[in-house]
Formats: sequence, structure tokens, C-alpha cells
Amino acid sequence: MSTFNQVILFTDADGFARFREETVALSEGKPQARLSPLMPSGGMQLRRSPVGFRSDFHCTDNPQWLFVLEGQMEIFLQDGTSRIFGPGEHFYSADVLPAGATFDAKVHGHWSRQVGSDELVTLFVRS
Repeated sequence: MSTFNQVILFTDADGFARFREETVALSEGKPQARLSPLMPSGGMQLRRSPVGFRSDFHCTDNPQWLFVLEGQMEIFLQDGTSRIFGPGEHFYSADVLPAGATFDAKVHGHWSRQVGSDELVTLFVRS
């Protein structure tokens, strides 16, 4: 059985966003084309971000997959770490505000920016 590597951006027990990796079993399909089980989705959106785009710290409102279609995107966490995602790369964004918490830009969430000389084009697929 094959697997698919899933990068997950999540809110840890201390309220800080972190990255972790998990595998998704490709348990369906045929040997020539392995598939994961069907996953539900709640719609999709496309976004085009110009050169120079940078967000503020924020949490994900609704867990969603983010796929980079063009350009590069860097995600920064409160602990100073970051990861760059390029065309064809993705992550599952689930760093939601903890239940009952009030957003604190010094603890919660992440920020992102466009990297390089090409516009950033992304696809969001809500779970």
C-alpha cells in the first residue's frame, strides 16, 4: 500500500501554531493509480496574491487544504520557524483559535507572504 505525505498546520495544546506531518493511506484504486478514501469538502476558492503580499498574524477560520498553483508562499509561525511551499505543494491548515480563546497576535496563528518575483496563486479546499 502506498501513502501520501500530508503537512498539517495546527494549533497545539499551548495555543501556538505548529507543523506536523502525517501519512494518508492510498488504500483504494488500482496498483497503477492508488487513491485515498474519498474525503468530504465544503467548497473551494482560488486566490491570486500580488508580488509583495504579506498577511498579518491570523488563525484559520475553517480547516482547509491549501494548494500552491503558481509562485511561492512562506508560512511563518510564532516560534520563528517558517516553511516555503511552491507550485504543486500543499498543506492542511487547521490552526483554528482554541475554543473560548480571544485572539492574541503574540500567541495564536501564523502569517504568510508571497516569495519571489511571481504572483502567488493558491487553491483553498475547505474540509
